[in-house]
Amino acid sequence: MIKNRLDIFCRIVDNYGDIGIVWRLSKQLCHEYQFTVRIWVDDLIVAARIINKLNPTLADQIIEKIEIRQWSNTVNFANIEVADIVIEGFACELPEPYISKMALSPPLWLNLEYLSAESWVNDFHKQVSIHPIHGLKKVFFFPGFNENTGGLIREQDLSARRDYFKKNDALQEEFWRKFNVTVLDKAIKVSLFSYPHAPINSLLASMAQSSHAVHCFVPATSILPSIANFISKPTLTIGETVVQDQLQITVLPFLSQDDYDRLLWACDLNFVRGEDSWIRALWAANPFIWQTYLQDEKLHLKKLAAFLAVYNANSLSNSASTLSQFHEAWIDNAITSDLWNALLEKLPTLKKMAIIETQKFEKQTDLASKLVVCIRNQV
Repeated sequence: MIKNRLDIFCRIVDNYGDIGIVWRLSKQLCHEYQFTVRIWVDDLIVAARIINKLNPTLADQIIEKIEIRQWSNTVNFANIEVADIVIEGFACELPEPYISKMALSPPLWLNLEYLSAESWVNDFHKQVSIHPIHGLKKVFFFPGFNENTGGLIREQDLSARRDYFKKNDALQEEFWRKFNVTVLDKAIKVSLFSYPHAPINSLLASMAQSSHAVHCFVPATSILPSIANFISKPTLTIGETVVQDQLQITVLPFLSQDDYDRLLWACDLNFVRGEDSWIRALWAANPFIWQTYLQDEKLHLKKLAAFLAVYNANSLSNSASTLSQFHEAWIDNAITSDLWNALLEKLPTLKKMAIIETQKFEKQTDLASKLVVCIRNQV
């Protein structure tokens, strides 16, 4: 009998990234590979921002054929049937009563790790650890940027949907109309999603003094107070548009995952952060600036350098150098008008580079496919 019942556990640590990845992966495993998926998540309120139609007041519900359960201290996991495959999202640590039940009939236990381009990922991918009490095997599954890792999360039809959208002016116009947006004619379209500690003020000031008109789209997230501070307003509201010199800023609502993809596809340059939006920007085949999650001992700088080395491997002229300099300045709180204008000057070449890099990674096996192969080989 095919074993296809799958539990995914997720603790929401970094706002939307963890649940965003878990939700994308769950939909793939359910809809593309016919797994019966149950998600255990500890914060339904935050999860509801990502999962459309999720009711945070219900402890158990089904959305898009996927069961979503509240993971709380009140759940009696001793009475919960263990799935055939258990995925521990980002080392979130499974509840002990559930692990005890796993010991009675061991499932395949996978720990889905965070994404990194660092070379050590190749060596640790699919390594096994043994639980010190129950003797259960846990397999560490590391996403990554080469075939020796777990790959990158990517739906089977994503590239086709993106290309159709980009070639279809009517679809793009429909997208902007959905949010009552009139795109500034001939402006560079920029999406901005970052952590609040980013040098947002200096970036916007550089855009305002830009050599070219810029229309910046900001989904409603935790950086809105920084945007309001830049234009000397107490608050900003969804749908509001403000202008300062060469810069026009439009505040969008918090977007669904599908609409956020379309925003990335529609813009000329995307600022992204963390993991989920980072990879969606890669698949958008447009230039992007990635802000890493801060780590102790500045380990995030190593993570950034490793990615840029992989992404710039097939660089065109000195555009890769400009891209790296801008990334480093964005991390180091030092955006200047000269640096911004240098980035704009290289934007056409960076666009060509983005397409080449995206196509390179699209040739590799995606994360869900690799997970399924791992599952089929071991269950």
